[in-house]
Amino acid sequence: MDHTDSLLNRRALLAGGAVLASAPAFAADAGAAKIVAEEYWAQNGAAKLYMYRKRVVGDGPDTKPVLFLAHGSTFSGRGGFDLQVPGLPEYSFMDEFAKRGFDVWTMDFQNYGKSSRNTGNNSDIMTGVSDLEAAMPMVEKVTGQKKIMLKGQSAGAIRSGVFTMRNPDKVERLILDAFTWTGEGAPEIMRRRKDVAIYQASPTRPLTRASLRGIFSRDDPSTFEAPVPDALADYELALGNTAPTGTYIDMAIHMPMVDPTKIQCPVMMHRAATDGNATDAELLEFFGKLPNPDKWFCKLSGIAHVAVLGKNRRRVWHAMGAFLTLPGLA
Repeated sequence: MDHTDSLLNRRALLAGGAVLASAPAFAADAGAAKIVAEEYWAQNGAAKLYMYRKRVVGDGPDTKPVLFLAHGSTFSGRGGFDLQVPGLPEYSFMDEFAKRGFDVWTMDFQNYGKSSRNTGNNSDIMTGVSDLEAAMPMVEKVTGQKKIMLKGQSAGAIRSGVFTMRNPDKVERLILDAFTWTGEGAPEIMRRRKDVAIYQASPTRPLTRASLRGIFSRDDPSTFEAPVPDALADYELALGNTAPTGTYIDMAIHMPMVDPTKIQCPVMMHRAATDGNATDAELLEFFGKLPNPDKWFCKLSGIAHVAVLGKNRRRVWHAMGAFLTLPGLA
């Protein structure tokens, strides 16, 4: 959907000046109701953190369950979860789940997208966790809700797992999409381990059209449509030509960082049929250690690492939507 019709432009400040909000909003037609997008800003030390929200208004309920999306190592929140692909409709995960009744949020971790760049660190996993913790007061202030449903993709899944360990009272349900636990024997993680000295030499690595295309083509090129990586590159390269190295280093030599026994909420693990970031064996071992019996392990064919931007994304949406709307116990 195209973003049209500016609806509002407001600024707010939380007490103490810790979190800033700037929220120009846009609407996209969805029948009588509208999908509204808003921008906010949080602060983590000196770093300004860009936050983005989409929800349907005019459909009845004002309060909706909050679904927060955490991006991975290479591209930003809006690039991964709200991509608009010319000539190819319905690639926005945020639009889809807003239409399903969720109040959908994402953010750019520092040194990604529209958030502060050159912050003096390489945006490793724990920096991303601290960014999530800095963003949550804004979500609670705006929505009035103290708990979220959290979906992390790739390195974002690791960040989300650690966040949930540290903040069990904040997360109602957790989706680990394209997750890495140990990485042992996984082709992409072994490649990063071999090159770890290169990543340790600089806080950033080059971000190019070719490197973004490579994320799609490395596992199974048949799973994506050709315009998609170029649309992603158009969005990301307009914001910067580097990505941080921190998560690559962590995934190469610092795994595991998530302890499954310390995640108490229901968990869905989504595994693509072809994904070089993990092995089935490590993920099934992790799954077996999760203590909550409301746990799902979902492996889908026709899917590669960036599942939500693939040809068969609707299968992913269906599975994740079913988990997120599973009725609670009577």
